[in-house]
Amino acid sequence: MLTDNFGRRFYYLRLSITDVCNFSCSYCLPDGYQCDQPRDFMSLQEITRVTKAFGQLGTEKIRITGGEPALRKDLPDIIAVCKQTPGIKKVAITSNGFKLPTHLPQWLDAGIDAINISIDSLDPRQFHSITGHDKLDTILKGIDMALASGKTTVKVNAVLMREYSGYDIKSYLDWLKDTPVTLRFIELMQTGDNLEFFNAQHVSGARIKQNLILDGWQPVIRDRSAGPAQEFYHPDYLGKIGLIMPYSSDFCDSCNRLRVSASGKLHLCLFSDQGLSLREQLQQDDIAPLKDRILSFLGDKKATHFLHDKLTGGTKHLAMLGG
Repeated sequence: MLTDNFGRRFYYLRLSITDVCNFSCSYCLPDGYQCDQPRDFMSLQEITRVTKAFGQLGTEKIRITGGEPALRKDLPDIIAVCKQTPGIKKVAITSNGFKLPTHLPQWLDAGIDAINISIDSLDPRQFHSITGHDKLDTILKGIDMALASGKTTVKVNAVLMREYSGYDIKSYLDWLKDTPVTLRFIELMQTGDNLEFFNAQHVSGARIKQNLILDGWQPVIRDRSAGPAQEFYHPDYLGKIGLIMPYSSDFCDSCNRLRVSASGKLHLCLFSDQGLSLREQLQQDDIAPLKDRILSFLGDKKATHFLHDKLTGGTKHLAMLGG
């Protein structure tokens, strides 16, 4: 079992398969993707070995991330590999959904269990302004298709930003009345490249949580492989709301996830100083050395990140690891 020195168990792997993204979101890649390092991403065979090792070490859930994972043509094969790995009970993906109606049938056929789509505004003009793309209608159509299939759950991610969130919270609530998705408001996080933007746009989720409780929203009990969101439900709404608040004092206490980058490095925290290479161990079918190396690194995991001290480690932007 993957357990650190603080007794935290890790049932959840966030697996990045590319750091390339075709969106230019203002909080992540405002100037678009910059190819400033070799794009030597893990092969399907290496990904198979990673998932097998983590499955044998007690991981129950894999989330496929990027960059934008749908830019890899072998994404359906990657989903299928994760789904067929012994021990893995749930396979999810986080995507910007730029061609969701086109991609969805292949993802469902491969066995995807859960889909997270980033929608930082329900206003088409604001969405275009934030992402650089006029794709909101396409993405919403894809979400409707996913819900109609009955084969996958859908969550929507929205980064809280001072410039947009005041209007959008009401529009999201109106949408959730009749739409059975979980909307997760994510506090904007400081990264190596966004300090000025962070200082201008950061909004705490604490007041939103307080207002939700006052309005009758009730907490949802977390599953042990659940993500970091505090989720709430309301009897008058088909949808749920989640809050991801990395600046709350106890955020890291319930950490249950590890990350592997597209280049085959283990990241003990989204904001660790560096990734720890697994690439040598990924070159052989015998995964015992790979498991030993993963276990040996866990002793270095810290009790918390250091975002409160404005220390962002080696994370230049969120596309590096998919959040």
